Amino acid sequence: MASDIQWTPLNPARGDNSPKAGNIWGDRSKEGATGFLVQFKKGFSSPPHIHNVTYRGIVLSGEVHNDDPNAVNLWMPAGSYWTQPAGEAHITSAAGDFNMAYIEIQDGPYLVKPTDEAFDNGERPINMEVSNMPWIRGDEITWVKNKAVYMARLWNDSSSELETTLVKLPAGFKGSIISKADDFKSVVIQGTIKYESQQLEPGSYFGSKGNASHQLATDSESMIYIRSKGDFEIKTTY
Repeated sequence: MASDIQWTPLNPARGDNSPKAGNIWGDRSKEGATGFLVQFKKGFSSPPHIHNVTYRGIVLSGEVHNDDPNAVNLWMPAGSYWTQPAGEAHITSAAGDFNMAYIEIQDGPYLVKPTDEAFDNGERPINMEVSNMPWIRGDEITWVKNKAVYMARLWNDSSSELETTLVKLPAGFKGSIISKADDFKSVVIQGTIKYESQQLEPGSYFGSKGNASHQLATDSESMIYIRSKGDFEIKTTY
């Protein structure tokens, strides 16, 4: 549950000026992949800096800007997606009353470093405002077959069979995600998902390893992020 997440400073060296961060799965201070949430105060703007690892982010609430230090502000609302390559100098800012994002790294630890240590790892950043997201209608996808469900592919790693996807569920959805994945993780991005008997707010997480059925229902349009090493299907029962 989002309410169970333990919050600590993202950059302890900045003290009270640091954004707050909370691990969902994994541990960003150690080796290995990690998914975590970050909260930014209204008006927050970081100094130019780099990270030692590439990260990917999805805005859950508020407005976030992440770009070159000299770039004009591009405020990304909830549902927007961005990537930040390792070694590239950038700033991160927030403009909403309450700003929160989901961040994912593929190998930690996640560190903040000065720009005099900048390097080019060959990757280039992406800023995808939610209105530009390339959604695919569910009835065009053999394993969804529901025109009210939409999906947007984000990125994949063919060497590990890892794929990531945004799924938009309509109001009144009732059904399940059937996973056969060795590792299946999902984070609520927007709306409230009824997961069996629990109400999952944005930032909440559910997952499984091996064969599993995740029973879901919605009252309003909702969005979830899925990180899967293996196949899954979306079944509807309404």
